[in-house]
Amino acid sequence: MATVMLVRHGRTAANAGGTLAGTAPGTHLDEQGEAQANELGKLLALIEPAAIIASPLERTMQTAGIMATHIGGSKEFIVAKEPGIIECDYGDWTGKSLADLSDLPLWSVVQNHPSSVVFPSGEGMAAMQGRAVSAIRRWNELLGPDALYIAVSHGDVIKSIVADALGTHLDHFQRITIDPCSVSVIRYSDSRPFVLAVNGNGSNVERFVTAAKETSTEAAVGGGTA
Repeated sequence: MATVMLVRHGRTAANAGGTLAGTAPGTHLDEQGEAQANELGKLLALIEPAAIIASPLERTMQTAGIMATHIGGSKEFIVAKEPGIIECDYGDWTGKSLADLSDLPLWSVVQNHPSSVVFPSGEGMAAMQGRAVSAIRRWNELLGPDALYIAVSHGDVIKSIVADALGTHLDHFQRITIDPCSVSVIRYSDSRPFVLAVNGNGSNVERFVTAAKETSTEAAVGGGTA
């Protein structure tokens, strides 16, 4: 099936300040986040994705839009909004500082048993993973087995997609690190997904994507991380 490059949005003031932005509107990239998106777009300029999709929140659409100005040569990309990969709805936790949230009893459950967590007045983490993985698989089918595409999303969402591809229980997804404007690459096949890169930079990811496109054997694409 298809190869997806999962990009976390660039840094925001909420990231820098330790605030859980969640799905609240109005969170934009800060100066460093804009620079990150430009740098990544330039690093991946030679890649010609079949599509660029993004969570409909401002910070992800902004990241995708900046990257799209560099990618694909003369081809102009219209970023497609995909609500299935939107940030987790943290409910009453939205907008709160991580320092304050870490004192709550639920924090320990989020860290150790996230599959059981439903945020107060918000979304369950298992439900988040289910709709995110479903969205990626839907785009795989839509774009076809030879497609390479970019999906711009959020840290917890990307971690949950990577965990699914690794065959790892959601309760272990906190072991995965996804930095702002990092890239993780998954190649889907008829038998199973292959995780080619996690939390990588653009030059490493380009190497893994090239390898995935040039080989047709599962063994050749099964071992890389970056």
